[in-house]
Amino acid sequence: MNTLSYKTISANKATVNKEWLLIDAEGEILGRLASVTAKMLRGKHKTDYTPHVDCGDNIVIINADKVRLTGRKLTDKQYVRHTGYPGGQRVITVKELLAKKPIAIIEHAVKGMLPKNKLGSALYRNLYVYAGTEHKQEAQKPRLINIKDIK
Repeated sequence: MNTLSYKTISANKATVNKEWLLIDAEGEILGRLASVTAKMLRGKHKTDYTPHVDCGDNIVIINADKVRLTGRKLTDKQYVRHTGYPGGQRVITVKELLAKKPIAIIEHAVKGMLPKNKLGSALYRNLYVYAGTEHKQEAQKPRLINIKDIK
């Protein structure tokens, strides 16, 4: 057998096949949901994964308001931001953010697990998060997946 005939396949924008996937976040733990979502957005679950190419899938997450947090994270975990002005540090807990904007919790967790460059920004645009069961991607016919089946 001629081993020189094996070629490393490198995916590019034209050869990658993107799928639409639907994830139901009801009862799922936030960190596990975010890590599986980030892996699938990146395309690491595919055999033709290429690190510098957007070869991941488009992901729709529904029921973001029903995501679970373990331990005392609901009251103890804080999101800190700064307005840019002196004394402009703002702190909000997960419980307050869940009541105010539930999709922000999942978006923040997933975005933190993506690369911090132009590719990470492009991958983040493939994520669609909704608080309820209704979503705007019905025309794409996303395939429902169970994240417990994914390693």
